[in-house]
Amino acid sequence: MPSELYDVIIIGAGVVGSLIARALARYEARILLLDKASDVGEGTTKANTAIVHAGYDAKPGSLKAKLNVAGNALFDQVCGELDVAFERCGTYVVATSPEETATLHTLYERGRENGVPGLHLLSAEEMRRREPAITPHVAGALWAETGGIVDPFALCYAAAENAVTNGVRLLLETEAIGWLKEDHRIAGVITNRGLFRGRWFVIAAGLWADDLLHRAGLDGFAITPRKGEYFVLDREAAQQVRSVLFPCPTPISKGILVTRTIHGNVMLGPNAQDVTDKEDLRTTPEGLEEVMTGALKLVPGLERRHIIRTFAGLRATGNTGDFYIAQPPEAPGLIVLAGIESPGLTASPAIAEYVVEMLREAGLRLAERRDYNPIRKGTPRFADLSDAEREALIAQDPRWGRIICRCEMVTEAEVVAACHAPIPARTYDALKRRTRIGTGRCQGGFDTPLVLNIMARELGLSPLEITQKGGASRMVVRHTKDPLQGKEGER
Repeated sequence: MPSELYDVIIIGAGVVGSLIARALARYEARILLLDKASDVGEGTTKANTAIVHAGYDAKPGSLKAKLNVAGNALFDQVCGELDVAFERCGTYVVATSPEETATLHTLYERGRENGVPGLHLLSAEEMRRREPAITPHVAGALWAETGGIVDPFALCYAAAENAVTNGVRLLLETEAIGWLKEDHRIAGVITNRGLFRGRWFVIAAGLWADDLLHRAGLDGFAITPRKGEYFVLDREAAQQVRSVLFPCPTPISKGILVTRTIHGNVMLGPNAQDVTDKEDLRTTPEGLEEVMTGALKLVPGLERRHIIRTFAGLRATGNTGDFYIAQPPEAPGLIVLAGIESPGLTASPAIAEYVVEMLREAGLRLAERRDYNPIRKGTPRFADLSDAEREALIAQDPRWGRIICRCEMVTEAEVVAACHAPIPARTYDALKRRTRIGTGRCQGGFDTPLVLNIMARELGLSPLEITQKGGASRMVVRHTKDPLQGKEGER
């Protein structure tokens, strides 16, 4: 049984939990970050629309509004320090009727009340000039200069890695299943790997936050999983989409949007369907058709032949209509973050600062460390380098010259680096999210055998032990041939 007493234990290593861990790593405190999955960012973080919202949508005076605007303003600094690609390209809400034009004015005024800078109402003609492929029915648009696009997992992973290199302990495949109470205070979290004691506990568990609340004896807050389905289109489709295009929002959703991604693809979605199963990530023909129909209303020239992948994500929709960030008096020692749905990604850097101040005000001594380093340098992406930069890397290590994934131009050196990083990629999905291997047009059809052999070599495993996402999700069940050695036939 672990005997170390932690100052703060964070349950949930999504983008919110990882940024909280990084924010606390600045101080002389013992911090533990737990997650039940095999990698960081395996929940809502890995499957969302990847938009940095400006902040005009949230209800004025709400935590969503306050933390959205504050978080948006932090993105340049945070992504710069963590070496994460971020583009403040601006976002558009597109009206297609006079009634929807009135909605644009409502959003504009709400944004001004929320303190959102750089909002502009555009004519239909101006919108056609900016986005030539937009629907001919466009009646006007709201442009938010501060909106942008980012890779949510890259931000999560970089924050967690920076936290770990600054002394935070990370334990994956560690599921919180209960609480230890002493003198009416939360004193420990019970997990499948034993008991971990702490002074403070932060629930940042996404869809499962209410379950942990209930296990602490706290009722009243409930999360409903809201499923959103998506299409990913290859880079050819990006010729028709220059930015982020929202329809006018509905009471339950920002709507089915069409967006360019930070990696140059196009993404369509999500729809919104409340479900009961917190692990239901299935796509459906009906749901995907709803997404395509909605996307074509914005950009009618989109072609299905560009589709390379579909997926679904779940949002943690709470029953209060706002973020729930609180220190319940009935459970001293506990800070709860629940219902962190959109704009949770945008708000995440501000949420981290908010939680640090909550802990400080609650009496946690936070003395700044002299050796804290906020800078994290990622592995170079071969695909993004100039010829001169590529030649220099190949001269240092020939593995930079061996392309493993042709669609995304990922090299053996990048795969090896991910396997030996501060948070190693030990599953195929973990490697995929770190390097983008297998995310191109062929979806891993050409590179998977090579990747499995490199991972096995670097991790000291058999290819038969490599899983997609941990547990029993093995990638292969038997040998048929060895692509690295050229041996054919079963063995």
